[in-house]
Parts: sequence; C-alpha cells; structure tokens
Amino acid sequence: MRERAKLYIDKRVDQSDGSILEIVIWKLPNPTAERPHGYKYRLNYSLPDGTTLVRYDNETGKGDHLHIRAKEYPYTFTTPEQVIIDFINDIKNNEGQL
Repeated sequence: MRERAKLYIDKRVDQSDGSILEIVIWKLPNPTAERPHGYKYRLNYSLPDGTTLVRYDNETGKGDHLHIRAKEYPYTFTTPEQVIIDFINDIKNNEGQL
C-alpha cells in the first residue's frame, strides 16, 4: 500500500477587510528531488479578488519560492514552523506596500 501525504496544517482566516490568509502544509511520505525537505506547502495572503499580496509555495517545477505582489523571490525552506514565521513577518514588514 502506497503511503499518503499527511496534512500538517490547513487554516484559512477571512480578515475583516476582506483579505484572505491561508496556510496549507502537507508532510510528504518521502522527500523528493523537488522537495528534499519532505513538505509541500502554500501560504497565501490575498485580496478577495485573488490578487496575491504575499505567497510562499513550492509548486511542481518551480521549487521553494515566495511572491510579494507580482515579484517572485527564491526561498530556502527549513521547517514548517519557520515558513509560517517568515510568511507572517513578510505580511507585517510589507504592510504599507501591500
């Protein structure tokens, strides 16, 4: 029987200003070449219309990276706890620009 990924966290908060904060992290059964740390994740802070304000993810073919508005930057994933901290800090640190 093939092992399945395990949901680590799945949280969505609809903010009073209409923005959406979502954190989804999966623990993979085994590390892969694209995800040597063994996690698949998407942390997203967006406007109600879907416009990305801050997003961290590791979609297939792109590896670990983050977005601040339309700009994309490399990201080094270490732990699920740290990516959440980094995500929240980027939201706070870019508040005036978002």
